[in-house]
Amino acid sequence: MSAEAVLLNVDKQGVATVTLNRADLHNALDDEAISLLAATLETLAEDNSVRAVVLTGSGISFSAGHDPDWLRRLSQFSASDLNRYAQQHARLLHTLDTLPQPTVARVQGSAFGLGVALVACCDIAIGASEALFSLSDVRFGQIPALAIPYLVRAIGERPTRRYCISAERFNAGKAKRLGLIHQVLENDELDAAVQHMLAQLLLNGPAAMRAAKHLVGEVGQQDITPQVIQRCIEHSLAVRMSDEGREGIQALIEMRKPSWLE
Repeated sequence: MSAEAVLLNVDKQGVATVTLNRADLHNALDDEAISLLAATLETLAEDNSVRAVVLTGSGISFSAGHDPDWLRRLSQFSASDLNRYAQQHARLLHTLDTLPQPTVARVQGSAFGLGVALVACCDIAIGASEALFSLSDVRFGQIPALAIPYLVRAIGERPTRRYCISAERFNAGKAKRLGLIHQVLENDELDAAVQHMLAQLLLNGPAAMRAAKHLVGEVGQQDITPQVIQRCIEHSLAVRMSDEGREGIQALIEMRKPSWLE
């Protein structure tokens, strides 16, 4: 497989666009593509000059999930080989989910299986009205085990139960109502909507966005206890006392643009 299976472009504003580039396979991913995508995201996570990350696909589909040829090979693997692959799969989803920068899924077409999980791991998802979604693993006697935690968080437990056991397809309108995607537009409006969202993100303090995302991940699934409240206070103070936090308040007082917009 060529390294071109995943493309990376970082523009002068610090927006990184990661493109799944197997259009002839509807951006279905095999083990090498999954490893390459995870490695690309890990590199971006370490780059403080990157302000936001867009994940999209080439061609008419976002991602058809797993490459069928790879699944056929996988059926011949030993238990230890299967475990190694599952760890690789888990690494990809965890890396995308915990990426420090804001992430935007540009869902220009259908997403199945692993593709649905990738959308669920992004902070913001904008989709084309023609897109379809499905978790079809049970039709082949499998389960989308590694996707389930992210789906439960994105759309809730009961809808996750339904779509994981029914394997039915649902459209972009349903995906929006479930909370899997946040905005649905016609295909020719998609790029403008993504650019509008990026413009909103680029107005914000880069470190503040990272800190806010980290705190949501830390306390999102916890009860509101005194300990959780204390952690929120600590995070708030740390950001307020940081160079970026001080600059933001000073810019507000002086009615000027903060330094990250200059």
